Amino acid sequence: LADINLNSVNETKEIIEFEGGISESIKADVTKENDCKMIVNSCLKSFGRIDILVNNVGIMSDDNFIEDLDEKSWDKIIETNLKGMFLSCKHIIPIMKQQKNGSILNISSIASLWSGNRYTAYNTSKAGVNGLTTAITVDCARHGIRVNAILPGLINTPMAVDQPSKELHLNKKNHIESRNQSIPLNQKMGEAWDVANAALFLSSDEARFITGVLLPIDGGQLNQRS
Repeated sequence: LADINLNSVNETKEIIEFEGGISESIKADVTKENDCKMIVNSCLKSFGRIDILVNNVGIMSDDNFIEDLDEKSWDKIIETNLKGMFLSCKHIIPIMKQQKNGSILNISSIASLWSGNRYTAYNTSKAGVNGLTTAITVDCARHGIRVNAILPGLINTPMAVDQPSKELHLNKKNHIESRNQSIPLNQKMGEAWDVANAALFLSSDEARFITGVLLPIDGGQLNQRS
């Protein structure tokens, strides 16, 4: 478990251990190459191998329409959401190639496939995640490594609900209801567990013949917009 916020990652560690699992947590910034090397070395030291990489890092704060988007905000979002995945893949794929086995799962977004909102840098970064996923799929497949991406839709998480409500001065209850009503399937946003369950499947042996997939987890929202 690696996160720039050690308190957050330790909270996840406690949940895992409460359920009887084993984990190690470290503080790391995935936009820094040395930190990504540290993640690899720490995992190898603790467990001896790396079978699964889940790239689940993303921010969208201070994003805007392109003419109002600050250069520093653009750089920070692209660096965090896309460069971080590049660096983690760069240093973990050689280990998986030696093993002739592995699974990489990148968390993208259905926002990567449409336009019309104010999140210029976020949408662009997630489109880059899709491109990174497909760019490395064939080479990795030759070494027994599967590479897939999940594209969540509207999910009820603090980053997706609390942060925009605060930044756009929206009534949180109304914001949640608006998001719910835009989902074709039961008019209700997804939960983090919906993404987690898809990640569990794609990382498991049951998905051993699946690679290069960009899988929407969105309650039909993407089809509604297409």
